[in-house]
Amino acid sequence: MARPRKPLLSRDRIVEAAGALVNAEGLEAVSTRRLAAELGVSGPSLYNHFRNKEEILDAVADAVSAQVDLSMFQEGDARDWPAALRDWALSYRAALAAHPHIVPVLAQGPGRRPAGLRVADAVFGAMVRAGWPPAQATYIGALMRYFVTGSALGSFARGFVDDETAYDPADYPHLGQAHLLAERRQQVDEGAFETGLRALLDGLVLQYEQTVTGRKAPRTPSGT
Repeated sequence: MARPRKPLLSRDRIVEAAGALVNAEGLEAVSTRRLAAELGVSGPSLYNHFRNKEEILDAVADAVSAQVDLSMFQEGDARDWPAALRDWALSYRAALAAHPHIVPVLAQGPGRRPAGLRVADAVFGAMVRAGWPPAQATYIGALMRYFVTGSALGSFARGFVDDETAYDPADYPHLGQAHLLAERRQQVDEGAFETGLRALLDGLVLQYEQTVTGRKAPRTPSGT
C-alpha cells in the first residue's frame, strides 16, 4: 500500500502557518524551528523559500495588505476622492484589526512587499488623478497610513482597568466612568476611529479648496 504523501512545502503554506502563529501567539512565537514543526518538515527546508524569519514575517504582512480593498481607487469608480479614502481606510483598518499582532511589521512601511506597494501606488495615483499635487498626494498617503496603523497598534479603551477604585474622584475628578471603558472597547475604539477619520477628511477637503485652484471641492463623506 502506498504511503500517504505529505503536501509539498510551498511559500504559501509557510506564510499560512506563520500567519496562524502570529495571530494566535504574537510575533515572538514565530521561529523557523517552530514553523518547521508545525509544517512537519525539517528546518533547513524552509530556507529553500525564505532566507530568514524576517522574510517570512514580511510575507505574512504582505498577505494582510492583500486583503485591503482597493476597488475605490480604480479609474471609473464613481466615488469621489474623500469617499474613496474613507472606504479604503475602513477596509484597511478591518484587515489590521483581524491581524493585530502583525501591525508593528506593517507599520514599518511596504519596503519591497508587492501587495503593500500596490496599496501605496493606488492611493497616490488616485490622489494625483483627483488633482492633488504629487507632493501633497504623497503626504496624504503617509498621513492615512499613520492614522490607520496607529489606531490598530493599541486600544484606548483597553488602556483603562475595570476597577472603579483605580479612579478616585479626589485625584481624577473627570474619570468617574473610566472603569467602564474596557467593557465597551469596540464601541469606544470604533467611535474614535470614525470621529478621527471624519475630521481628517473634512480637513483635507478644506486644503483641497486652497491647493487645487479653480475646482469645486467634492462633498465630504460626512455630508458637511
